[in-house]
Amino acid sequence: MRHRVAGKAFHRNANHRKALLRNLVTSLFDHLKIETTVAKAKETRKIAERLITLGKKGDLASRRLALSRIPNNKIVSKLFNEIAPNIKRDSGYLRVLKTRFRAGDNSSMAILEFVDYDTLVGSTAEEKPKKEKKAKKEKEETEEK
Repeated sequence: MRHRVAGKAFHRNANHRKALLRNLVTSLFDHLKIETTVAKAKETRKIAERLITLGKKGDLASRRLALSRIPNNKIVSKLFNEIAPNIKRDSGYLRVLKTRFRAGDNSSMAILEFVDYDTLVGSTAEEKPKKEKKAKKEKEETEEK
């Protein structure tokens, strides 16, 4: 009987499962959208939504808790500085969209993405052209001199 047993085991031991989910969450925050199996996407969503809630809090204790879950300072900084402030909703930050069946083993695949994906991509994309424009202006000024 499986009374009160939460989560999927994925036929892995605890350390391997923890590393798998940690890597999926890290990739999600880095790329804002990932494709994986449906079961892995649903388990990753649970962890990622808790971390996004910590990011929306934004205090030092929340940052330390997030770093204990994802020991990558660059990704946690991106979560707290770019992703969490741009999310306007209170919960339900991520969605799982079933896409296809994988060719090798016919496993059902899904895309795990932010519900506000377009606004998040737009907010991070706006910063990059500004840097390019500054570089072009500096080149033009140096050529004029």
